[in-house]
Amino acid sequence: MACVSDSQPLGGNVAVVTGASSGIGRSIAIHLASAGAKVCIAARSVDKLEELKSEIEKNGGVAALFKCDVTVREEVIQLVKYAETNLGPVDIMVNNAGVMMYTMMSNLMMDDWDKTIDVNCKGVTNGIGAVLTGMISRGRGHIVNMSSDAGLQGFAGLAVYSGTKFFVEGVSQALRHEMVGKGIKVTCIQPGDVKTNIQVNTTDMEARKQYDASENCKILDPDDIGRAVTYVVSQPDHVAINQLLIEPKEAPI
Repeated sequence: MACVSDSQPLGGNVAVVTGASSGIGRSIAIHLASAGAKVCIAARSVDKLEELKSEIEKNGGVAALFKCDVTVREEVIQLVKYAETNLGPVDIMVNNAGVMMYTMMSNLMMDDWDKTIDVNCKGVTNGIGAVLTGMISRGRGHIVNMSSDAGLQGFAGLAVYSGTKFFVEGVSQALRHEMVGKGIKVTCIQPGDVKTNIQVNTTDMEARKQYDASENCKILDPDDIGRAVTYVVSQPDHVAINQLLIEPKEAPI
């Protein structure tokens, strides 16, 4: 690390953010760059990544982009190699890419289940696998996995999604214990309802109509999560924020 200051606590750090083309991932990338990190943004939508890269650079930040499907292991490995070649060794890995689709289990939307499991579970393990060896060899690093309040409590209409987030919690907890003494921090971010387009892929409209309560109160903005992640990764080396539950004030679990 280098060039750390109060205004740019992440100066000299390199961060990779998956699912960065919109919503939470986009806000995380913007806030990390504002805090001084050089950011490699990844998603499947190159046009949106190019817009984000331009915005970061216009505000004085440093960014690189890479088209990546997090369910494809080799693409995630190449993403990290690209980040290291263009920006430097990866200090912060934000495994943010995810999907959420309301489904009634009795409606047997099995293709939706498969997609949710592939993105939310394999996306996280592929991201961890791509950075872990390098972080261990350098004796430092921070892996941030996007979980959910649904990783702490199962929600009707989101059974498979909740299951994938319980998976993220379990993997993160075990990895955290394995990394003791190796200099690696592992954090789970657990948002409640956030104003994003993550639900657009829902095909089971019966489930969404019955269980989507996001219109019942003021929900979170993606910037709320971007600020939270930046806070977590800006802590002194001896401080580990292992979990951060962030929810709308009027909608606690």
